[in-house]
Amino acid sequence: MGTRAMSKFYITTAIPYVNAAPHVGFGLEAVQVDALARYHRQIGDDTFFLTGSDDNSITNVRAAEREGMPVAELVARNTQGFLELHRRLDIGYDKFIRTSVDAIHAQGAARLWTAVAVAGDLYRKDFHGLYCPSCELFYDENELVDGLCPEHLTAPEPVQENNWFFRLSKYQDQLDDLISSDQYRVIPGTRKNEVLSFIRSGLQDFSVSRSTERARGWGIPVPEDPTQVMYVWFDALSNYITALDYAHDGELYQRYWVDNPARVHGVGKGIIRFHAVYWPAMLLSARVPLPTTLFVHGYYTVDGRKMSKSLGNTVNPVAMVDKYGTEAVRYYFLGATSPTGDGDFSIAELEARYNADLANDLGNLVNRSVTMIQRYREGRVPNAPAPADEDAALQSAGATLADRVGAAMDGFDFQLAISEIWAVIGSANRYIETQAPWKLAKAEVDDENSRSRLDSVLATLAQTLRLVAVNLQPFLPGAAAEILDQLGVGDDAFRPSWTWPVGVLVSEPKPIFPRLERTVTA
Repeated sequence: MGTRAMSKFYITTAIPYVNAAPHVGFGLEAVQVDALARYHRQIGDDTFFLTGSDDNSITNVRAAEREGMPVAELVARNTQGFLELHRRLDIGYDKFIRTSVDAIHAQGAARLWTAVAVAGDLYRKDFHGLYCPSCELFYDENELVDGLCPEHLTAPEPVQENNWFFRLSKYQDQLDDLISSDQYRVIPGTRKNEVLSFIRSGLQDFSVSRSTERARGWGIPVPEDPTQVMYVWFDALSNYITALDYAHDGELYQRYWVDNPARVHGVGKGIIRFHAVYWPAMLLSARVPLPTTLFVHGYYTVDGRKMSKSLGNTVNPVAMVDKYGTEAVRYYFLGATSPTGDGDFSIAELEARYNADLANDLGNLVNRSVTMIQRYREGRVPNAPAPADEDAALQSAGATLADRVGAAMDGFDFQLAISEIWAVIGSANRYIETQAPWKLAKAEVDDENSRSRLDSVLATLAQTLRLVAVNLQPFLPGAAAEILDQLGVGDDAFRPSWTWPVGVLVSEPKPIFPRLERTVTA
């Protein structure tokens, strides 16, 4: 796809708390980042995709206390739920890091702490503030909504203790310049403006540790201070480099962080402050290269309210996959959901789009095309004569599809990329109706021109389906593989310059997306 030179591409999800089972909001993020990673692999970029679990939070400690079990046991159990979600959604990550058990992480977090300390950016002081354990964040009173956390609508807890603080205020001007100039690009622009507004309101130093006592002894110890453990955000954010062996300046760290022009984080809007302000400031202090891009997605809402575990209004993504299949859920996340805005989650819309887009548009196109190649040409894709005017528009749309998908993906717009693919699918379905291959098949018995015309129509349909599959692969990899399988070709057909092998036979047509007979009405 495309003609650009191969580069490198490093992308991460946020690492979620594992205090409970995953909800559909993290499924959205995982699929978005997976689509980006698959796309960059497909165009030849040397790609690395990192995800994992945030084990060292007070949220996890409290969840374990409620269940009367050791924290290590709870996070190990719940992490399995996230691993299962990745499997069900066909998430092709390269590494899954666990912050409580991977030695490479603890070593790297300690190295980052020491580098920041050497820069003179850590100091201890007495502190009291309003703390939301679900956010792992201290709020100022003017940030609360009717006295409640704006994210979780719960009353924050007053906390007073002596902690280590990071000199965030020292980096205010640098951060403003980096983000306003897009040296650290924040997408979409509305989030960039939000970050700049926060920076320009005046940055306050923030706590980067908590007492070992309050943490119940859980977490990564602060170097040379056994009374404190690292505050979850200092610990968790560092995973993006510790997983690459920052601790030892490892080969992966050099390859995908230091010597890489594309270091990308995909996160939800609720943690933008940490990723767009705290994290780059910590890296500036430690003299570590910054990420290059922060892609921020919105929230799923239910009846207009944010979906979250703490609010109890989550949807189980594994159950969704069990009912509708991996590809249908991925399509809903990528094709029916705004890449960067909030959207109300709707099973009714998922089912409607399944039937209209997947079963009717794509499924019928594959089934009709393969069936006609079997029926009219004994299962062999014919050699196409010189294209007629009637074929040119569809052939051109297929041949240039990769450029349009690429432009959309460069802008992190999954919806637009998928709509470009579906535009070609729609054109192919209309092409079948206008060219009426069944009429040509009847006429070809006595008319050589009709035979040649039918060859051209069938060849055009087969090639269009191949190009649809190629461009669909980052989004619906299972469906893309099934289309190529029904066309009788394999993974080699993903190459743009691929040509049909002589004598290849299409397979028996079978529904890729069987129509749902019952749909939700609300």
